[in-house]
Amino acid sequence: MALCYTQLGANKTLISYLGSGNLTLRLFTNNYTPVVTSLNNMFTDAAGGNYAAITLDKNSWTTALNGNISESTQNEQTYTFNSNLTANATVFGYFVTDANNAAIWGERFGTSFTPSNNGDTIKITPRIQMSNGTPA
Repeated sequence: MALCYTQLGANKTLISYLGSGNLTLRLFTNNYTPVVTSLNNMFTDAAGGNYAAITLDKNSWTTALNGNISESTQNEQTYTFNSNLTANATVFGYFVTDANNAAIWGERFGTSFTPSNNGDTIKITPRIQMSNGTPA
């Protein structure tokens, strides 16, 4: 008999996990595409140019159904740069780590970005989804 995740169960799982501790939103500067086996050391964290990782407060997630998919989101997060990143690095995407610095998820941007001007920004709305149903 196969396990079946209910919509309510998916919502409660997201709420429970995301509410268990703060996560950290980071930008990566290596030309990398995250995969299911990605580890923290596979991402090169951005440095310089006023960059700082952003703490995602565990109490700031909003969880609701989006169609038939449970989705948790936070407010849009903004990185504002005051100059180039170290070695004029390009940002290829972001990744999220937990309190143990383990990579939880990552996403490569459709278009990379190289900050070069005071006031350049990157805006990200953290979002994670969990589907109900029976796994294949």
